[in-house]
Amino acid sequence: MTDLKNDLYLRTLRGEKVERTPIWVMRQAGRYLPEYRATRKQAGDFLTLCKTPELACEVTMQPIDRFGLDAAILFSDILTIPDAMGLELVLEEGVGPVFNKPIRSQADIDALGVPDAEDDLGYVMNAVRVIRQELNGRVPLIGFTGSPWTLASYMVEGSGSKDFRRIKGFMFESPKSAHQLLQIITDSVIEYLKAQVKAGAQSLMVFDTWGGMLSTENYQRFSLDYMAQIVSALKADAQCQDTPIVLFTKGGGQWLEMMADTGCDGLGLDWTVDIAQAKHRVGDRVVLQGNMDPVVMNTHAPQVSEQAMAVLNAYGTHEDQHKGHIFNLGHGIQPFAKPENMQALVQTVQTESGQFHP
Repeated sequence: MTDLKNDLYLRTLRGEKVERTPIWVMRQAGRYLPEYRATRKQAGDFLTLCKTPELACEVTMQPIDRFGLDAAILFSDILTIPDAMGLELVLEEGVGPVFNKPIRSQADIDALGVPDAEDDLGYVMNAVRVIRQELNGRVPLIGFTGSPWTLASYMVEGSGSKDFRRIKGFMFESPKSAHQLLQIITDSVIEYLKAQVKAGAQSLMVFDTWGGMLSTENYQRFSLDYMAQIVSALKADAQCQDTPIVLFTKGGGQWLEMMADTGCDGLGLDWTVDIAQAKHRVGDRVVLQGNMDPVVMNTHAPQVSEQAMAVLNAYGTHEDQHKGHIFNLGHGIQPFAKPENMQALVQTVQTESGQFHP
């Protein structure tokens, strides 16, 4: 993209030769930053922060301004779609996301419709537009969504869960209804992501937070097949076909080859995956993103730099038979991470990764 001052991230996703490894961090706009906490306090609550485009822009920009990362990610939440479907999302202190009207019957599924991305989720699109304007070409903007399986898990459980007995029981007992629900969510996600691209998102990421709790067979049937449908629909759309898509299944390291078969451009890796092995498993099919353990960010700068170098060394030299690497954590940065550690991480990757790009 010619209007970008720093397009390392997008060039890497296109498989182009780059001079160093780009870096961004999942949840890079978050509670570890004092400026984020101040803006959230100003908003009053998390959902107001998400639903006020100017405030969402402010927190999106905070880590870019402070650390000089190579990509910004839209500040929003993965549960915007089910909230727009009428499930009434609330954030309970100490509990997390809760739906006042979870899916409890076939009638609940039958009553669902695909939200209009501009009418029902217009605050997200407005945030994308405001952020793109504020970025002014500094770095690309990543849009995102939760995966259909992850959204369905929250919608059926009604909140987060340790054993996911409701959604998994539903999957085993009523597979036809489960697929009906997943298809409605998938159709919604496709429209949502198309609208994000139209509003200005330059890359997309699908967060499959709970796919890793499934067996291989059920992962393919109830999670991956729907993500593949999303990738296919976006690649077939004239406005979205050149927008790179990254899939991330937490706990999905054993399925990287299957994930690469979807036609996505990149795969996020959690910290349990050996990135050197992953590199050879996927070859030149997809870019890899990851995968330092987020807990390292709670320690001290020397450990952060050491572990960052370990990831860079593990991926190794950027050779023609491999598509490339985007540095990230293996999951979102945690609230107790130290801002100075983020600075050390970004500095290490940006100053030291050039040696791996001959």
